[in-house]
Amino acid sequence: MQAYIKTSLFIILIFSILLCPSISLSQAQTRSTDIETAFLMPKTLTICGEPMPLGNPWAWEMLDREFTIAVWDKAQVFMWLKRAGRYFPYLEQKLAEEKMPQDIKYLAIAESSLISNIKSNKGAVGFWQFLSETAKRNGLRSDRKIDERRDFVQSTEAALNYLKKLKEMFGTWTLAMAAYNCGENLIEKEIRKQQQTDYYILKLPEETERYIYRIAAIKIIMENPEVYGYRMPEEKIYKPFKYDTTSLNIKKAIHLTDFAKALGTSFKEIRDLNPKIIDDYLPSGSYELNTPLGTGTKVQEALKTLSAKSSSEQYGPSSKSYIVQEGDTLNGISRITGISVDRLKEINNIEGSLIKPGQVLYLE
Repeated sequence: MQAYIKTSLFIILIFSILLCPSISLSQAQTRSTDIETAFLMPKTLTICGEPMPLGNPWAWEMLDREFTIAVWDKAQVFMWLKRAGRYFPYLEQKLAEEKMPQDIKYLAIAESSLISNIKSNKGAVGFWQFLSETAKRNGLRSDRKIDERRDFVQSTEAALNYLKKLKEMFGTWTLAMAAYNCGENLIEKEIRKQQQTDYYILKLPEETERYIYRIAAIKIIMENPEVYGYRMPEEKIYKPFKYDTTSLNIKKAIHLTDFAKALGTSFKEIRDLNPKIIDDYLPSGSYELNTPLGTGTKVQEALKTLSAKSSSEQYGPSSKSYIVQEGDTLNGISRITGISVDRLKEINNIEGSLIKPGQVLYLE
């Protein structure tokens, strides 16, 4: 009987060990490595020379949230560091020339991660995420032919001028940057309603309340990346583009393939150096064009030669555009394309009925 009881207890013990969850020492050691140590934030911080009130628990938690999200997004941070090598030298120089705080460069990362063609769900485009209307108010061309929001040099100049105006309007860089995010009209309205002029006290839309803290988190990481485990070899950092810039005044649209061949380069290289060009043509009008280093002296002669030829003979208009030929009228183009005259005028911002040979008409 005692032997039976002992045998039964032993069997129960074995089943208990097998069925109950257990962690071996090696498993415990492995799992312990999956638990990361939280990185420490600075105890004090300024943005554009203005102190952030981290003694306020609300402000501290807001920064902690943005910092935690950013510092653990490893692929994103590595890409910030790589792209900063390409774009920060020019931006830092412009900020110094304009006597503006260097921290503003982190706003560009918060807006676009330094990606030229990025677009928000609200229609903001480019490095500084300008809406079309705001871009035009600040001197940028934004239409179906050229979108200067995608040009780093031109959009940077517009963004810095806009931020300076906002600083003059609101008195602090934090409010200026908040207005950059949600618009000066909304900031003015909330200041009047709440009788507050301190960004950290104002109740604003959630995206704008997070905005300065996101910029601050980027600053913390980018200024000391090694502290947070980001070690970037010099050879991995992207170098600034080198190119020639030429002022153009084109009477007739020219296909990029023809132009590229005339310069001894490729369609792709011209497009990559000029993300602001929307279609496959150099559009008519006046604007700046980037070409590979050493080719700037050839541009005007190439344009003169190509302007005497029909660029549409070999390539033809794309399904989204039509190149006006000698003798064309809007009524005739309407019959060819099946698009009403009124719609053609609306799409292409045409007043009256005047069109010119070589002009590119967009069809949608």
